[in-house]
Amino acid sequence: MRSPRTPRFTAAMSEVEPPQWLSPQWPAPSTVRALSTTRRGGCSAGPYAGLNLADHVGDSPQAVAANRRALASAADLPCEPLWLEQVHGPTCIEADGATGRPRADGAVARHRGTVCAVLTADCLPVLLCDRAGTTVAALHAGWRGMAAGIVEAGVAATALAPGRLMAWLGPAIGPRAYEVGEEVRAALSAADPGAFRPSARAGHWHADLCAVARSLLAAAGVTEVYGGGRCTASEPAEFFSYRRDGTCGRMATLIWHEGRGG
Repeated sequence: MRSPRTPRFTAAMSEVEPPQWLSPQWPAPSTVRALSTTRRGGCSAGPYAGLNLADHVGDSPQAVAANRRALASAADLPCEPLWLEQVHGPTCIEADGATGRPRADGAVARHRGTVCAVLTADCLPVLLCDRAGTTVAALHAGWRGMAAGIVEAGVAATALAPGRLMAWLGPAIGPRAYEVGEEVRAALSAADPGAFRPSARAGHWHADLCAVARSLLAAAGVTEVYGGGRCTASEPAEFFSYRRDGTCGRMATLIWHEGRGG
């Protein structure tokens, strides 16, 4: 398979289309801000067309930087998000005071002005916060990450009683589009056997990532769960999808405490 050429970047900041995003519908405290971007807006071209926020997928670095600046301005972010080197593992780090690009699939913050972020293009972004608004977290929960324990690790990293937490599930590949083999079913069916339905192909199943996440959250003690239901693979005008397109951009799901400084 040939690697795509990096698109030539020619857009000025004035040509960057305003970012568009989804706002979680959940009863989070007013001090907690969160959003999940779509692909609409931005200035990336080719297979990354729109608001690609990932700098590791072959897009023009200048376009990615312009997209990130546009998002920061439009969303009034208090600082640069803590972008992670996501590896489909169980590590959830403390974002407050973290620098560079930590190798992790989740981040938790307790200070105002720390922006937790995960990038996705079919995997499930999971946000957490407590009812008092003291702690927020963002998790990158693909099937490998969920099998490795990222959901449980994220809940534990908050250091709060799980019953005080609520969760929001962002856009991810839906069960009609997500056909998997025995490896995935074997890794996740213990969490929720009902999340798998046989497909027309022998030895394959349609998998519901949101259902698995809800079951894992419930097992960890988090029963107040919102969101889910938006399929990245079936909405090409709204979302990037690796399963659908292969080479593509990434959306970002962010959460932070409103205000600047600790």
